[in-house]
Amino acid sequence: MFLGVKEMEKRKIRFQETLVPGEVDFSDAAITQVTPLETAGTAELLPNTGGEVRIRGRLSVSIEAECDRCLGSAVFPLDQQFDLFYRPLATIARDEEVAIDEGEAEIGFYQGGGIELEDVLREQILLMLPMQRVCSAACKGICPVCGKNRNENPCDCHAAGMDDRWAGLRNL
Repeated sequence: MFLGVKEMEKRKIRFQETLVPGEVDFSDAAITQVTPLETAGTAELLPNTGGEVRIRGRLSVSIEAECDRCLGSAVFPLDQQFDLFYRPLATIARDEEVAIDEGEAEIGFYQGGGIELEDVLREQILLMLPMQRVCSAACKGICPVCGKNRNENPCDCHAAGMDDRWAGLRNL
């Protein structure tokens, strides 16, 4: 869905979308959408700001990603609100460097006649996912010696001892 600035000049845009898996492209992020993405909210042009847009809403989806410990499959249910601000890219398109304050670091930029809702949702989903994606808090991971998934089969491997060249650092 395209959120056009010209339409926002007339009125606030309300959206309520259901995007089936595959409609939002996550291929480069190594994640997969498992359930339909449900979203609802509003987009409005803020008065006297030179084209600043505010998009508020909520999204709900389940995302599947690889566990960082065991490389198995992990599902992350996401259900969260978002409140975003966007400015036209032309407001900062200058040749010289421009310093920004902390508040401006929270603002996104758009170019052209508006913003694609799918791009906004993709960005929000990627930001909502945990930094370390694990299938469970009790995940044992992969054995560093034999490479087996220790959640599925226990192994009797023992990690090699510490290299003696580093022994002097143990006393520090």
